[in-house]
Amino acid sequence: MSIASRTPDRSGFTRRFLHLAGGFWSGGSQSNGPQSDGPQSDGRNWTVWLLAGALGLLTVGQVVVPILLNLWSQHLFDALEQRSMDRFLLMIAAAGGIILFNIANTILHLRVKRRLQLGWRTWLTHKLLGDWLTRGRQHQVTYLPGDHDNPDGRIAEDIRIATEAAIDLVLSLSYCALLLISFTNILWRLSGAPEVTLAGSTFHVPGYLLYIALVYAAVGTSIALLMGKPLVKAVNRRQGHEASFRFGLARVRENAQDVALLHGESGERDRLRLLFGGVQRGWNGQTHALSNMMVFSAAYSVLSAVFPILVASPSYIAGAISLGVLMQTAQAFQQTVGALSWPIDNLARAAEWKASVERVLGLHEALQRLDREIGGEGTERITVERSEGGHSLSFRGLSIAEPDGRRVVEPFDLEIRPGERVLIVGDPAAAVRLFRAVARVWPWGGGSVVLPALSRVFFMAERPYLPHDTLRAALSYPLGVETVGDAAATAALERVGLGHLRPRLDELDSWDEVLAVPEQQLLGFARLLVHRPDWIFLEDSTDSLDPRTEEAMLRLIDAEFPDATLITIGSHPGLEAHHRRKLLLDRTDDTVRVREVPCGDRRIAAVAE
Repeated sequence: MSIASRTPDRSGFTRRFLHLAGGFWSGGSQSNGPQSDGPQSDGRNWTVWLLAGALGLLTVGQVVVPILLNLWSQHLFDALEQRSMDRFLLMIAAAGGIILFNIANTILHLRVKRRLQLGWRTWLTHKLLGDWLTRGRQHQVTYLPGDHDNPDGRIAEDIRIATEAAIDLVLSLSYCALLLISFTNILWRLSGAPEVTLAGSTFHVPGYLLYIALVYAAVGTSIALLMGKPLVKAVNRRQGHEASFRFGLARVRENAQDVALLHGESGERDRLRLLFGGVQRGWNGQTHALSNMMVFSAAYSVLSAVFPILVASPSYIAGAISLGVLMQTAQAFQQTVGALSWPIDNLARAAEWKASVERVLGLHEALQRLDREIGGEGTERITVERSEGGHSLSFRGLSIAEPDGRRVVEPFDLEIRPGERVLIVGDPAAAVRLFRAVARVWPWGGGSVVLPALSRVFFMAERPYLPHDTLRAALSYPLGVETVGDAAATAALERVGLGHLRPRLDELDSWDEVLAVPEQQLLGFARLLVHRPDWIFLEDSTDSLDPRTEEAMLRLIDAEFPDATLITIGSHPGLEAHHRRKLLLDRTDDTVRVREVPCGDRRIAAVAE
């Protein structure tokens, strides 16, 4: 079964989210890949739960404040009704105490909550980065079908929303639940037991205000949920458009030099405007859904402020309760209805959270599918291993396929011995996939690749990756800057003709934008001198160099690495003089055959080109 035929399991949203992110609370590991830090210590787990417990207590403290204000309101309005200055002054002092308590509780609640949010986001970010940036998964996952595009946005933005909003929603739900429990009791007590006469019969209805509040909130919540369904879909669509627009902007930024050289600004503007058109449509769709919600919310909010007073006023007019009790009853009714209206108040936030979680899950599940496929659940895969006793690079029944299972390269056997110089010509896509298979980042196909044990392998791509860091870091990549001293760095730059960059060794810059493409390729050769490998794979690494410079770099390899094995992809005439074997990747119909041809055969070289 190919990757393309697999469909992710979309059932059990809560289960899937807890499976992905629940390890933060249980002390699970951040990643299953090589970058994993392993299971977290019990100390970290206890710290998380200690913070969670403190946050729970502080949430209880938040509920205490409206209860105190409810009691304070009764005493204040009773003092005003009785025109008692002493009690009025006492209420002012009590208000100051409530304010101080609320300030302290709110600040502590904010700090603990944000520490937990950052901790959870950090843990989940490290976990997903570990799964994504390991064994070439960041490259392989791009070939999978499904909803996992823009991984940068999913890791940077959607993880933030998924973790922050989850804690916010749980806290607000807990607050409303505690508020409901507290004010249900107060509202029941304040309701009394009025008599209701129907058809000549008299009934006592204890806690009637509570029943009215429940019915009122239930009706309001039901209407809001029905009207809010389109909002969830609108939020999801808008976030998808926003992510596509961010990705488009990032692509232009990454390729700014090429766009400028080709004067492609007009086309890029049109493409970005088209993407932003999707953002506008998503925004307008969300605005339309929010407008429908606001029609109800605006009426509901005003009615919630006056309805409890209207309901309780008859008892005050009849002299059954004081003004203070009337105001206390109205506040208790509002707090009860407010607690029951949690779905209305948090519908938009919950929709945004769910959409972000789905995007994070999309990337995570794509990586899991990829691991299962490469781990042996597919029909074929390429195995790459190290031979303990051998010294050659061997291809045994190796075939290369596309991720959908379609074969690209027919099975072949080949052995490349240490110190040989091999040139690969012919179909460029198949040649690149062959290199990717040796590098363990192209698993699709069959057969095996056997590498010699204890050998250092170095791949030079057509354009070397230059991190946004110092020039010394670019030379040492992927090792640390401490591995390259001043003498070694200077010597490497001098040998490839980049001696003018010596003063900038420790200068931080975007070197892929600062250096011209030929200079970038020369820097790749300087990096080669620093790493001193045993096996060198060149992937069109001289295509931007003029013939004279290309010849100089090939002579440099011959001089500096006389015993190293060199395998080169390229079709330049000057390459053949530096290689002793030539492989032709000959495309026939839909597949490619690998065969060895004599070096120097210009007729074959012309066909290959």
